[in-house]
Amino acid sequence: MFRILLLSAFFLLSACSDQAPTDSPETDAPNQADLSSAAPKQATAAGAAIRRVILAADPWCPHNCLAGALQEGYMVDIAREIFAEAGYEFDYQNFGWARSLQLAREQLIDGVVGALKGDAPDFIFPETSLGEARITLYTHPQSQWEYDGIDSLQGKTLLVINGYAYSPELDHYISEYTDDSERIWILSGPAPLARALQLLERERTDVFVEDSAVMSWFLAQNTSIAAPRNAGLAYEAPLFIAFPPENPDAAELANLLDSGLARLTANGRLAAILSAYRLSDPDL
Repeated sequence: MFRILLLSAFFLLSACSDQAPTDSPETDAPNQADLSSAAPKQATAAGAAIRRVILAADPWCPHNCLAGALQEGYMVDIAREIFAEAGYEFDYQNFGWARSLQLAREQLIDGVVGALKGDAPDFIFPETSLGEARITLYTHPQSQWEYDGIDSLQGKTLLVINGYAYSPELDHYISEYTDDSERIWILSGPAPLARALQLLERERTDVFVEDSAVMSWFLAQNTSIAAPRNAGLAYEAPLFIAFPPENPDAAELANLLDSGLARLTANGRLAAILSAYRLSDPDL
């Protein structure tokens, strides 16, 4: 799981402030002003209903990037092409991940981009994934620690992002120790990766969890930031565009993605979209 770039910039700056993260999520409640460009989802022109799909997520490039950017992410590009062919207007917006899930459940948006099934198990998912997540543990460059299962996190402070699912094992650990700031710190907002790397580089936290493709993309775009050390792969999982069960069109939209993806694969458009992000099917 709109073009309010000032709001996105506000959250980005907030996520990169000098305040230490807390052991509880930041408030991510929506307000009507945030959604002024997203509502109503159905409008009329010359008496005819306009079909519109609104998707949202926090920037998580290359899967889904900053709304309005030259490259909005391969998953967004795929969705836009599929829904446009089906006669839908398409809108992609950025909110924090937990907020995006909330807005979807409130039917203020239609779905979220870049979801693992663990993010929202009750959501409606297409049969076919659009990408792959490789959930990886990162440390300060000089650290020698290696991830070897949950027990290896003993004595370490793990930095995570509010609302994210990582793996069944990590998700259980995070849930169990959410209120223990010696074990878990939680960042919120639409773009917390830069802030997380800052904390890691300053050794104010020990371990950070992130998808390896997202980390590689971010570092390639931000060459002045010191690369963290890869301390081991925790989990691999498919990535989806997912729709809340409250959305009466959820099954139809999921089916459109499945049939559209098969068409884009057959006609070569999928390969062309992925190549723009220096990706190919095996990379996913």
